[in-house]
Amino acid sequence: MGEFDYTQACKHWKWNIPKQYNIGADVVDKHASSKNRNKVALYWENAAGQNEKYTFGDLKTLSNKFGNALKTLGLKRGDRFLIRLPNIPAFQISFLGGVKIGAVPIPSSVMFREHEVEYRINDSSAKAVITTPRFAKEVNAIKDRCKTLKHIIMVGDAAHDGLSYDTLMKDASPHLRVTATKSTDVAFFCYTSGTTGNPKGAVHLHQWVPGNDPSVLFWQDGKETDIVAHTGDLNWIYPLGNGFLYTWRWGISTLVYDGKFDAAQWFQLLEKYRVTNLASVPTAYRMFLTVKDAEKTYDLSALRHCISAGEPLNPGVIKEWKRRFGVDAYDGIGMTEVMVYLSNMRGMPLKLGSCGKPQPGHSCALLSDDGRPVKQGDTGVLAVRRNDPGLFREYWKKPEKTTESFKGDWFLSGDVLYQDEEGYYWFSGRNDDLIKASGYRISPFEVESAIISYPAVLECAVIASPDKMRGTIIKAYVVLRDKQHGSDQLAKDIQEHTKKVAAPYKYPREVEFVTELPKTQSGKIKRKQLRELEQQKKGGKP
Repeated sequence: MGEFDYTQACKHWKWNIPKQYNIGADVVDKHASSKNRNKVALYWENAAGQNEKYTFGDLKTLSNKFGNALKTLGLKRGDRFLIRLPNIPAFQISFLGGVKIGAVPIPSSVMFREHEVEYRINDSSAKAVITTPRFAKEVNAIKDRCKTLKHIIMVGDAAHDGLSYDTLMKDASPHLRVTATKSTDVAFFCYTSGTTGNPKGAVHLHQWVPGNDPSVLFWQDGKETDIVAHTGDLNWIYPLGNGFLYTWRWGISTLVYDGKFDAAQWFQLLEKYRVTNLASVPTAYRMFLTVKDAEKTYDLSALRHCISAGEPLNPGVIKEWKRRFGVDAYDGIGMTEVMVYLSNMRGMPLKLGSCGKPQPGHSCALLSDDGRPVKQGDTGVLAVRRNDPGLFREYWKKPEKTTESFKGDWFLSGDVLYQDEEGYYWFSGRNDDLIKASGYRISPFEVESAIISYPAVLECAVIASPDKMRGTIIKAYVVLRDKQHGSDQLAKDIQEHTKKVAAPYKYPREVEFVTELPKTQSGKIKRKQLRELEQQKKGGKP
């Protein structure tokens, strides 16, 4: 590709999205009819040490079979079905089999409780659920309250619980005529948990995959010779894209692991499979760095590129990762509705702590609450052009929520950033996470980065806390590296350190030591939960 020239890449970018387009035909079938037919698309391993591999040819046949199985059950174009699976090959197979017939898969977490499963089935009018015996309990408990639910497909021993995936697959034909979908047809949706109200189904179109080509080409620096590993669960949109669909579109092999995240275990996987390209989240990178002498213990010589998203990656973590493993970690920012469009990219100077710049092909801006562009250096809400091919189309059956999230030609993400004089974007916080204290608007991320640079600290969350005298103060919940209880003296040391690293008015007036922070499944800190906790403790409104 030659040297990357950001300005030239932006200038010459052209979208290549055909009118007739199907995700399944693109990410698997086209390779099965090419030199890549016998190339391994998926390396799979689980916590018990079982492992399997699947070629693009295998996956074409298997996804065809699942598409035919769905047809046998009466599912047709536009019908929704819920995927409640861990990181097992049936996830990719069922997702692709669904989109091939024009049905609409809804990836969902296996961690969801009964009421969360019920809400998603009823809100989407899903006709089927695919799950495993281990995660079927919640589905069986609520199935009678879900009028549209006709079928529960069980991967593994079905016993008397629902339909057997294995039997359906065995009886299905390997030949399937892929439904002639348009690139603008609905492909799938993912539910996003907003700060208020019920989760919203962010509806994505088939063009979502090619609409994110800049992500895999420029941020992930994907090459056909890569082996990409994502440490997350496929039911979350970041691994779904960068650890599955985007990479397979480009004929890139992936590694998927079914098991709880364990840094030492993951180092073994990176070594064993000679992973070249790692995608992960800040929490995982911080956990990786707690493994003593990992750079000497494991052979990570194949690793050439790393990306991070989910929460901003702290500068200290990026610096330490580079020092120990000799590889930069390229941070990016995205969300369920719009994937990572703003990122650091190989070949561009890296500014530690910055979100980078908009990837070629994507148009981003920072807007005020009334939809006007802000001055350079001022904070504004990150916005993306309404006609961007990778942007979600709407919130399922929530037209008023959809309308609220668009202003003129722009989708408003709710992330607050500012832009420096060289065009780099910097994250300040979510609209509802920003702290207004001492007359200042303070970014929790900046304070957290300062606190994390203190040697004893593993991670922290910074929030606004009610205070009778000052109205609002900054409070830090801190997790220590040795997991021991902190002391008053250590709290003071952290406060003094923060004053030196960040502006003095940004230091936390309160420090509380905890053993862990509340997080979403994707690794994002639940600051809202901590704010509510503070409110209960102290009363008043933060």
